[in-house]
Amino acid sequence: MKVYLVTGNRAKAAEIISALAEAGITAEIVLMRKLEVQSDSLEEIARVAAEHLPSLEAPLVVEDAGLFVTALRGFPGPYSHYVYRTLGCRGLLKLLEGVEDRRACFKSAVAVKTPSGRVEVFTGETWGVITHEERGDRGFGFDPIFQPDGSTKTFAEMSLEEKNLWSHRGKAVRKLARWLLEKYSMDTGRK
Repeated sequence: MKVYLVTGNRAKAAEIISALAEAGITAEIVLMRKLEVQSDSLEEIARVAAEHLPSLEAPLVVEDAGLFVTALRGFPGPYSHYVYRTLGCRGLLKLLEGVEDRRACFKSAVAVKTPSGRVEVFTGETWGVITHEERGDRGFGFDPIFQPDGSTKTFAEMSLEEKNLWSHRGKAVRKLARWLLEKYSMDTGRK
């Protein structure tokens, strides 16, 4: 089975492609302009983006994610990409200087648009803490300062495969993969 992945972020694409491949689904990156609404809801952002994409012969997949820091009342949340570009990891660490509560949650919303125009959204989240310093050189965005619960490593210290086991994005993509395999095996009578 094949899907089209709509993203310009190569690191994000690598994670999604790897997670889908584990389920036997291939993904081809397509570059198309997608509508990006301003909303506090990742699910709404992903859903609206998918709804405004054209229908193709294979499902289209879009993803939105954010880091929600408890002590900052969920900031940067859906604005994580912008905040990372403007403040970076060091800026976020500066905002948390002297703050004891370093709990945070990475959330992902993956939307799929089927060839018939149906849109479904799948979510994943991973709780953890914001470290006191950057660690690791893999991944992207806030990965060097996020350590998931139950791990001694930040996302940036993990291999791609290991990160996909722990991450919000990996969880959401696995839900998507299960749905796609079930839907398309039923549609073709191969269940």
